[in-house]
Amino acid sequence: MLIGFAAPVSGSWATVDNLVRVATRAEELGYHSVWTFQRLLSPPDGSWGESYRSVLDPVAATSFLAAHTSRVRLGIAVLNLPFFAPPLLAKQLATLDVLSGGRLDAGLGIGWAPEEYAAVGADMAGRGKRAEEYLPLLRRFWTDDVVEHDGEFYRVPATRMDPKPAQPGGPPVLLGASAEPALRRAGRLCAGWVSSSRADPAAIGESVKVVREAAAEAGRDPRQLRFVCRGAVRVRAERTRPLTGTLEQIRGDFALLEDQGVTELFIDLNFDPEIGSPDADPAESMRRAEDALAAFAP
Repeated sequence: MLIGFAAPVSGSWATVDNLVRVATRAEELGYHSVWTFQRLLSPPDGSWGESYRSVLDPVAATSFLAAHTSRVRLGIAVLNLPFFAPPLLAKQLATLDVLSGGRLDAGLGIGWAPEEYAAVGADMAGRGKRAEEYLPLLRRFWTDDVVEHDGEFYRVPATRMDPKPAQPGGPPVLLGASAEPALRRAGRLCAGWVSSSRADPAAIGESVKVVREAAAEAGRDPRQLRFVCRGAVRVRAERTRPLTGTLEQIRGDFALLEDQGVTELFIDLNFDPEIGSPDADPAESMRRAEDALAAFAP
């Protein structure tokens, strides 16, 4: 199982210096990947949680990380498809892949917040059907010399998009999903699946099974798919659930995830309210991140 680490993109520790430090230190320690995530807005009452109150844009942040690293994969988990017109997202991700030397992993989802949908002028109705049309169209911008499309939701006149991504066929697309139809979509259409911050680490294998079954039914080889777990760890003195407890206890949970079919795990401290909050002490958050980087290194 490959091990990655999330960049500091949420809360007070999401600073220029800390972004550079975490990414370069992860590269030094042999981590496979560094990750960001998207949150456009948050409610005034903070009801979505501390981690969503202040979040850097992931495309911009990942581009910045690309300029300060040379080896680690760079993942975004996830960008919400309905917030972008297909050619716009295709261009942004192709450019990022070129600038990173072909190191991008594109985690994509369909979002869950009505407030964000309303603010970007998108319609939540039928968003699953939109994704079915969107995902193959995105890939066509990365592979076809000329793209022409007239679908139920999107229309593209005969046009070209260049330059193509550095990775042949474009960056791997990992679908963020939890509902069964979306999990099955990941198995049919994508390079793999990435779990949410709310996924139960003890039951993640159930989702892996659904994705694999859908891939096999579509004539794809499930063994070729990637299963990425966002490890929303919380380092605490008391053990309450997997990925929460002491550094040693959390490290021991890695085998639990691997046994359930997870192929990649990235440690994400942004979802710890003691770290990924605008009110947290950024120096203390970074000290804890340094400990975690050392403890969880491959």
